[in-house]
Amino acid sequence: MPRTTREPSAAPRFGANYTPSQGWFHHWLDFDIDAVRADLDAIAALGLDHIRVFPIWPYFQPNRTLIRPRAVEQLVALADAAAERGLDVNVDGLQGHLSSFDFLPAWTQTWHRRNIFTDPDVVEGEIAYLRTLAAALADRPNFIGMTIGNEINQFSAGPHPDPDRITREQAEQWLRRVLAACEEGAPGRLHLHAEYDAAWYQDDQPFTPAQAARLGGATAVHSWVFNGTAQRYGREGVATAHHAAYMIELSKAWADDPRRPVWLQEVGAPAPLIPAEHAASFTEATVEAALDCADVWGVTWWCSHDVSRSLSDFPELEYSLGLLTNEGKVKAGGEVLGRLAGEWRGREYAPAVRTTAVVVDDSTAARSACAPGGAVFDAFMGLVADGVRPTTVLASRVGDSAHLAARGVTEVVRPGEVG
Repeated sequence: MPRTTREPSAAPRFGANYTPSQGWFHHWLDFDIDAVRADLDAIAALGLDHIRVFPIWPYFQPNRTLIRPRAVEQLVALADAAAERGLDVNVDGLQGHLSSFDFLPAWTQTWHRRNIFTDPDVVEGEIAYLRTLAAALADRPNFIGMTIGNEINQFSAGPHPDPDRITREQAEQWLRRVLAACEEGAPGRLHLHAEYDAAWYQDDQPFTPAQAARLGGATAVHSWVFNGTAQRYGREGVATAHHAAYMIELSKAWADDPRRPVWLQEVGAPAPLIPAEHAASFTEATVEAALDCADVWGVTWWCSHDVSRSLSDFPELEYSLGLLTNEGKVKAGGEVLGRLAGEWRGREYAPAVRTTAVVVDDSTAARSACAPGGAVFDAFMGLVADGVRPTTVLASRVGDSAHLAARGVTEVVRPGEVG
């Protein structure tokens, strides 16, 4: 008999990507632990249980052989302040890229231009840096683990204006090495890597779905509907509300472990595609759809606080993504996420098994079929609109009865078969 429900698992975690209210991520240059504590008080008051923290790589490692001890101490102080407020901490290492700005050390640029994924000296510097951060936090009970960096795959291909081009094989070799460095620094923690959706949707992206779904302790999903989803399907479209759930289920096609945890690590309500008056309904619909998927480790909203209007040159949408205003006032989306966190605390988490699977081509050169407007994407969303709860399966696994049984799949649908 096919299974109809999953075994109950730990309730999903709820958290926020911590964007400091004072100075944005430049706060590391003028670190004020009291300002950090005030921000963390506001995040904890929402009922959230963790934060994702972003050291700025060139601020922490301005020279390849200098990892600033004071900066590492400040990171540990932030983690300890979070612990005092019942918040666990995940730390991103290689920042990398944040909110349209690149932050790469001078020792990788211009006169010292070197590929950040393949140059032996640069990679050794990255390994030392990641290992140092992990080791500094290894004895903190509230330390979740390291994320390699924020969407660092954007440096490896277009549309980045000056990419460090690599092959898929080089991307995987690099990922294995930097993940191993995190494990050396903090053995047994949840270490993972996180790409923006080009890894899933862009045919020539060297970071692949298989890497995302098989390397590291969990699969990270960054779901943003400004990628063409909201533009094509509308603010209230089924695809817009279910984009995060779709990415979670798409990751399951590529995973070798049918119970691999998936972390919805970034998701937000970008204006004007999601107007302020609709942020609450979008937040609720997105989270409820995502948690109708099995094996979700947690939901981490982007972001905790709005970006101050005193800071210039951000894309307009970046100023209003917070759960809280820059002054710390709870916004409508923050109220909804806090309420959902409370409702899910202690609740049994056992979504019904998804028995219908849309077939996904194994070729990474066919990833655009999975992107908004692609055949796989539209087939999945068409089934959702018809009341079906679909998942996905690789074409190479359609005939693997053991794989299908392990996932509870009883019906396989090819994209062209969906009206």
